[in-house]
Amino acid sequence: MKKAEIEKLSKRLITEHRIVWDEIDEKEKETIFNFDKEYQNFLNKAKTEREAVNEITRIALENNFSLKPNKKGPIKLIKTFQGKSIALSASGKMPIDEGLNIIVSHLDSPRLDLKQNPLYEDIDLAFMKTHYYGGIKKFQWLTRPLAIHGRVILSDGRFLDIVVGEDDTDPVFTIADILPHLAKKVQDDKKVSDAFDGEKLNLIVGSIPLGDKDTKERFKLAVLKLLNDKFGIIEEDFISAELEVVPAGRARDLGWDRGLTASYGQDDRSCVFTSLQAMMDIKNPKNTSLVLFVDKEEIGSDGATGAKSKFLESVLADLMIANNKEPHYHDIHKILMKSRALSADVNGAIDPDFQDVHEKRNAARLGYGLCVTKFTGSGGKYSANDANAEYIGWLRKLFRDNNVIWQTGELGKIDEGGGGTVAKFLAVYGMEIIDCGPAVLSMHSPFEIAHKGDIYMTYKGYKAFLES
Repeated sequence: MKKAEIEKLSKRLITEHRIVWDEIDEKEKETIFNFDKEYQNFLNKAKTEREAVNEITRIALENNFSLKPNKKGPIKLIKTFQGKSIALSASGKMPIDEGLNIIVSHLDSPRLDLKQNPLYEDIDLAFMKTHYYGGIKKFQWLTRPLAIHGRVILSDGRFLDIVVGEDDTDPVFTIADILPHLAKKVQDDKKVSDAFDGEKLNLIVGSIPLGDKDTKERFKLAVLKLLNDKFGIIEEDFISAELEVVPAGRARDLGWDRGLTASYGQDDRSCVFTSLQAMMDIKNPKNTSLVLFVDKEEIGSDGATGAKSKFLESVLADLMIANNKEPHYHDIHKILMKSRALSADVNGAIDPDFQDVHEKRNAARLGYGLCVTKFTGSGGKYSANDANAEYIGWLRKLFRDNNVIWQTGELGKIDEGGGGTVAKFLAVYGMEIIDCGPAVLSMHSPFEIAHKGDIYMTYKGYKAFLES
């Protein structure tokens, strides 16, 4: 064969991995950067699941969604539960009996939670004890500025929402680390997993005593007085509080060219924001569209607000009533079996300094668009949803027809490790579902890294899916 024929054949037969920046014009590049500004703004306002629910509700209300069915026009509903999970739905051209297009993402991110009896003093400092939430590398949370976000239920039943450490005039908090000069026995000679003790992730919160040297627990008491003067909090109120310790500071552009976004919580608020924005922007969807935002994914999706709960069924029952249909159990499940879904979650991008944990032919890369992950789990695909070929084929055509730049990915080499998502908890209903979201670097760290082009292509892919 001639060289030109071989090149033509190669172009037709061999998969070509596309970099976002190579496939777009200057106008779309400008759109990507403008989109990212809104994304970073969302990240700054939604550092906890409660804050995310509040921000999603605000945006939805501004876009003609309502807490009750509209009397005229398309049905665009908001349903929240316990302040930690939320669903947005929009009616389509087809009857609801034909199934839904569902995107589900999770609102929670790895963090530190204050214990129920957190406050104590030791060696003339006041501390608060924490319990880490989700999969973290504990050492990454030491010696960095931290903020406290959350809700306190006071003794009289009133609730108080607190954010301290984000404003430039706020104090911040931190967890101290041992100096390298003395770290040999306590850290250096140990495995990383053993060198950092979860019970030593104690937050420094005060250093000025109250009273004289004979005053009992005077450093602790000084902090309690400050909290009582400012918020009306007494120590017992911590028992009925949900206070989360997160990295202080805002999302930032990363790199000289500002092509990356670095921030806490991009797993999974990158998917939260892109699916939310896609829902706000869809026009005349074919099927009823539903974006579901759940809690507790980072600790197994258990609990009333996680993906294992009956929240999805409750949302669908409300939708059926709004469409003048009786929400019989059998009919709910018939609709779910006819539905298509995306488990909107991130994948781990290949890190040039740690390439050996990936199988490079099947690893996701920054800048190559939305990542479709056929299966997660670990080892022999244990504890995974594994999407079927027909659904992936349908999704390929959808993305191609809508100029979505996308890639595939696995979470590391076989037997290297692994991870899970909420996909398997929706798959039990019999619906088609696959994992689909941007790839990130430094996943589960306090400062995750995403590519601005990937974030925008994720939005573009989700919008095409909801409109299909």
